[in-house]
Amino acid sequence: MTTTTTTATTSSDYIPRGPTTAELTFYAPPPDNSAPYNYVESPPPGQPARNYPEVPHRVTLNDIRGHESQYNLDKDSFQALQNITSAATYSTFDSDDSVRSIYYPEVEQLLLSTIPGSRKIILFDHTIRRQKDGAPRQPVTRAHVDQTPRAAADRVKLHIQDPEEAEKLLAGRYRIVNVWRPLTVEPVQSAPLAFASAASVDGEDLVPIEHRYPHRTGETMGVKYNPGQEWLYWSGMTGDERLLLKCSDSKGLKDGDVAQWVPHTAFWDERTPAEARARESIEVRALVFD
Repeated sequence: MTTTTTTATTSSDYIPRGPTTAELTFYAPPPDNSAPYNYVESPPPGQPARNYPEVPHRVTLNDIRGHESQYNLDKDSFQALQNITSAATYSTFDSDDSVRSIYYPEVEQLLLSTIPGSRKIILFDHTIRRQKDGAPRQPVTRAHVDQTPRAAADRVKLHIQDPEEAEKLLAGRYRIVNVWRPLTVEPVQSAPLAFASAASVDGEDLVPIEHRYPHRTGETMGVKYNPGQEWLYWSGMTGDERLLLKCSDSKGLKDGDVAQWVPHTAFWDERTPAEARARESIEVRALVFD
């Protein structure tokens, strides 16, 4: 597949599609070789929000539009779903309560019907991102993985109140899957999501980072640049499409038979029209138990 990059068009309804190149932001180790960390909220006085630098690299991104069925959670740690009906409207996402009452049940049923073997779903949080000034959460523009294996196990213990049940679930297969979708009916034009097929990511490319909340510490993973990584995106995603992003899978940890996680990041496509719609999206995070 030939890689091309074109300049931005003057047509405000243009949807960038096809192969391109773009700068993605990757992890670099702390200069003092200390353990990397970042603070989710304000850091203590005198400490930086994170203690590691980030470096840009230009990479090739191929468009999975028209090839969605080639990818799946077990091989690539992501899966593209189309023609998903929903009772949620744009205004549904203006309220956390309406997201939980209207959209959460749809996500639960989608995961149960899509992921073979799944029998129990716990939706533990969601994030709405709006690409505009003043929005509390913007698209994340650095390559990352949401969970380490330890953080995934801690999530099970955090959300399963009965210690005996938690231990039984930890002994079986459990996954963390993010369900990503645009809020709008119209296709995404700006700040699309890039993701790297897990089949192309070396374990040495991923670095645990302390993710420090006010009352607890989790772990995410930074992604080091590796030219062997296969970066992809799904052009013009619409409100009836869903992208499943697997952040952890205990089966892969135990026997290596399946992929465990998918690096991902928002990116700036240089072909984006100047008057493009700002990206608005939601990701719902789920524990999936067999």
